[in-house]
Amino acid sequence: MWHNLPLGNLAEITSGGTPSRDVAEYWGGDIPWVTPTDITACRTNYLFDTADRITKKGLLNSPAKVLPVGTILFTSRATVGISKIAGVPVCTNQGFKCLSPLHNVDGKFLFYQVQRIKCAFERFAAGSTFLEINKKDTARVLIPHPVDPNAQKKIAAILTSIDTAIEKTEALIEKYQQIKAGLMQDLFTRGVLPNGQLRPPREQAPELYQQTAIGWIPKEWETIPLEASGVAIIDGDRGENYPQGHELLNDGFCLFLSATNVTRDGFKFESTQFISAAKHALLGTGSLQRGDIVITTRGTVGNIAYFDNVVPFEAVRINSGMVILRSTQEGLNTSFLYSALKNYVFIREYMRVVSGSAQPQLPIKDFKRFNILIPSLSEQELIVERANSADDILRQERKKAEKLRSQKLGLMQDLLTGKVPVKVDIPVADSVNA
Repeated sequence: MWHNLPLGNLAEITSGGTPSRDVAEYWGGDIPWVTPTDITACRTNYLFDTADRITKKGLLNSPAKVLPVGTILFTSRATVGISKIAGVPVCTNQGFKCLSPLHNVDGKFLFYQVQRIKCAFERFAAGSTFLEINKKDTARVLIPHPVDPNAQKKIAAILTSIDTAIEKTEALIEKYQQIKAGLMQDLFTRGVLPNGQLRPPREQAPELYQQTAIGWIPKEWETIPLEASGVAIIDGDRGENYPQGHELLNDGFCLFLSATNVTRDGFKFESTQFISAAKHALLGTGSLQRGDIVITTRGTVGNIAYFDNVVPFEAVRINSGMVILRSTQEGLNTSFLYSALKNYVFIREYMRVVSGSAQPQLPIKDFKRFNILIPSLSEQELIVERANSADDILRQERKKAEKLRSQKLGLMQDLLTGKVPVKVDIPVADSVNA
């Protein structure tokens, strides 16, 4: 049996407070003091540390209260409805309405439920400068829940188990990212010998290396400015070139990419715009071909994606704020150029070429001054193979994490609404696999 009761009937709701910043002895103590920034920075469901701490004297001279382990830290200002569970005793600033579950209410169940119905709290939020929900309205929000506390615990245990799997996968991703970063440093400074081994480090074999504008590299390699490499730098289609009467469409002949479609992880097509075949025919050179490299040059500079043409569209174009690199040079593997720019060269050369610029942009005239690495073609292929292997491992783990997050959303919808009942007498592992 499920009930639908106001949150105030299920939990004690506590607001926070801030000691005066003008009194130094209120700060730097041993009591964790939580702000919404601590909540958004926390990577797990449990909060154990905070950026600021207050003293006992600061606590006594403010509205803040020490909250016990297990309290749900619920943000009520600006970003409403983000929550974590206190892993240690804490107090909070006034941007919280913290929840201490009452008798027969499982805290973890309540934590997941308030996450699921976040929009219900947002509907009560008001304010001209930023949104905020008050204590009275927080208490009014209805919370669906099983009457049986054991059913609440069972649901919470199932969701906790999948959260644990997500956290383990995300920890693996972070580990692989660190491993990859070290590998990329080695690949693009030491290279790969025909036997598949990296060259000895420069510290061990300095005679194998030369110093260049881009750093120490193997003696067999060359560096060359992008403008002298034979790689074409093609600007995106600018607004002044758009023919009048040809507006952007929700569907059409040609996918028209903006810089938001190019991320650090490649192309993203969640938000797309199109143009007609007639407009496509009238525009300039910003049409993509297989093997093109696309780089954002304004706003978020340096997102790099490789276009392999595996998209279900007749044609694809980029707008301004991006450039295309297109190589037809026999001695330059495009996949190597992409990997070198993405994993090593771009950030180093960007900092060198545009140092001191206050604008987050990269003019083509400056981009042409970038140096690129040119190993032998056979070594380029070996480097790409190693880099792709590292990318494949990360890609698989990210897909796994995304699948787990999707499963969690489905479970929350099924279990926290009562749509799928739980059997309290079966093990949690069996429930997850069911």
